[in-house]
Amino acid sequence: MKKLNGTLLGLGTAVALGLASCAGGQEGPQFTASGLNPAAFDTIVGSDTVKLYTLKGDKGMEVCITNYGGRIVSLMVPDKNDQLVDVVLGFDNVAQYMEKTTDYGSSVGRYANRINLGRFVLDGDTIQLKQNDTHPGDRNHCLHGGGDTGWMNQVYKAEQVDDQTLRLTIVAQDGENGFPGTVTATTTYKIVDGNTLDITWEAETDKPTIINQTNHNYYNLSGNLEQPGYDQVLYVNADSFTESDDSYMPTGTILPVEGTPMDFRTPHAVGDSIHSDYYQIQNAHGYDHNWVLNTHGDDTKVCASLYSPQTGIFMEMFTNEPGVQVYSGNFQGVGGEENVVRKLGKHYPQHVSICLESQKFPDSPNHPEWASPVLRPGEKYFSHAAYRFTVK
Repeated sequence: MKKLNGTLLGLGTAVALGLASCAGGQEGPQFTASGLNPAAFDTIVGSDTVKLYTLKGDKGMEVCITNYGGRIVSLMVPDKNDQLVDVVLGFDNVAQYMEKTTDYGSSVGRYANRINLGRFVLDGDTIQLKQNDTHPGDRNHCLHGGGDTGWMNQVYKAEQVDDQTLRLTIVAQDGENGFPGTVTATTTYKIVDGNTLDITWEAETDKPTIINQTNHNYYNLSGNLEQPGYDQVLYVNADSFTESDDSYMPTGTILPVEGTPMDFRTPHAVGDSIHSDYYQIQNAHGYDHNWVLNTHGDDTKVCASLYSPQTGIFMEMFTNEPGVQVYSGNFQGVGGEENVVRKLGKHYPQHVSICLESQKFPDSPNHPEWASPVLRPGEKYFSHAAYRFTVK
């Protein structure tokens, strides 16, 4: 067995590390700009090969992705001093991703976010999904497609189209985690216009089903991942949000942000309001809510942004989806998580990051008044999100 940054790796990974260090007569491992050793992601899951893939833009951006869960492992962008900064959380080897079954950086499917009691009705049939999100009173929901057996912990087939593009494909069988229909889904990561990460999701099915994919990057634009990200300045282009109950499930009520700590129409630091006594924030231990976007599916308009005054890095988000989930890392650094070693030996504290997840609203299958996540044979699912990085 071999250790990398204090993490115990399986024999297969250790062998891969050794092979990489002597391949082609080279001395030692070849690291990415973000400090990752690609050999630490070489493994076999069942009969599927897992690797690390690197995309490079012409203005400095580097994106490292593993096809295990379609995960973005690192995302390097230039700061105000033209120095590259890794702005996403994660691990630096595949063994920890497999052990922790975390959602860091993943391409989530078949249904991102929560479905109430893991149950919904489709064409008159009641569908029962895996209930992997447990709460008191037997209020157990389906979260992120089943969590440890969802797409974020499965191996995608990878095709590196060019230096800027990676196409990942997964075939989900009928009945997987209770979801109907065999679905073929593709996630395409592409660097465009220099320092923009463009993500598209496409899918087809052989019987009626639901689908709602997203990317689950945890962003800290300061690059200082051992301090809470309270000074990150957040903007959300939304006049309202979906109210949640104490199990983080939408009640069906849409509330105005006006006069509440949920109002980010004027950009302000996350730390200004994250410790508010407002019930929605108190219950979630921070932000973990779906905002109803004013962009109405227009992915040419900014739906959200994040800014670090430390690095000057400014990220703008675009999507064709009706909602964005803002999650502030409420359970990082607590309950033993403070002892977990992540990339480059870092320990993440609570509220170190912000997730901005494009999506249909949580529990949309049970709310016909909201945008439908239903996909039928002959139809094509298409979802798009882009994250543009500049400096100001």
